[in-house]
Amino acid sequence: MVKAKRKFLRGKEARKLLLEFLRQTKLDPKFLSELKPPIELANTDHERIYFVEKEPILIESNGRIFPSLTAFKILSNMPQIIVNMGAIAPICNGADVMAPGIVKYEKDFNEGDFVVVLDEQHRKPIAITLSLYNTKKAKQFKSGKILKNIHHVGDKLWNTLKHLSRRL
Repeated sequence: MVKAKRKFLRGKEARKLLLEFLRQTKLDPKFLSELKPPIELANTDHERIYFVEKEPILIESNGRIFPSLTAFKILSNMPQIIVNMGAIAPICNGADVMAPGIVKYEKDFNEGDFVVVLDEQHRKPIAITLSLYNTKKAKQFKSGKILKNIHHVGDKLWNTLKHLSRRL
């Protein structure tokens, strides 16, 4: 069972969080309109999970702040790649994203940027990754690792988010 201490962030804490999120993701501030306070924080053993209107929106883990796989408005404004159906199972089991599985690059990214991985058929987010190269260089590869998987459907964090969302 997941145990989490919860509290609402004060206005100053919420602004600091959002500014750091913007810095790390390089998103335009206008896309954060859904992150209006009150923002609730749930501290787990390994992550800090931020909720807006009972929905997990942001995750802080290992010094990084990234959106949850259910924060669709934020994800739709981030760099994205589409993977073929054969790549979905390995990615959802924690594998990094390899060049042969990538069908399409949508929205350019730089090395170290967060990139959302979408499945080819339904265009649903299946993973949050960190880019190992910029878009231009990544497109040149025919083999090898392009994105490092940091959060995916079915991982421990995914299950924690589901559990905490039900309890709110």
